[in-house]
Amino acid sequence: MKMNTLSPAEGARQVAKRVGRGIGSGLGKTCGRGHKGSFARSGKGKIKAGFEGGQSPMQRRLPKIGFASMQAKDNAEVLLYQLDKLPAGDVDFATLQAAGLVPSTAKRAKVVVKGGVTKAYALKGIAATAGAKAAIEAAGGSLAE
Repeated sequence: MKMNTLSPAEGARQVAKRVGRGIGSGLGKTCGRGHKGSFARSGKGKIKAGFEGGQSPMQRRLPKIGFASMQAKDNAEVLLYQLDKLPAGDVDFATLQAAGLVPSTAKRAKVVVKGGVTKAYALKGIAATAGAKAAIEAAGGSLAE
């Protein structure tokens, strides 16, 4: 094989369409786009998500429901099996942040049951669910709010 004998695979390179070059080319005047409509315009028929042809769209016809708490982003969940990766002893919010178990944007943390703990932890200033509290106390730990 030599550099001067290399060529692209069959069908890999296609000749570009030359539109708007007169009636004889087959792609003159409207250039194969037909007459009017969104597909004849620039942007080739790209319409906004949810657009229903001018009819009031579904997301505007339906009422607003639900509630998004602004405090939810301040709360972080710590799972029991994640807590078990820390060394035994006192655990506070700063310890959890240093270990990377809580994001820097969080202001509070709560321990939730998933997995289990094998070491005794003394949680200070960290909330826990009833199941997590029972699991921590069963392992010899304690909670102080």
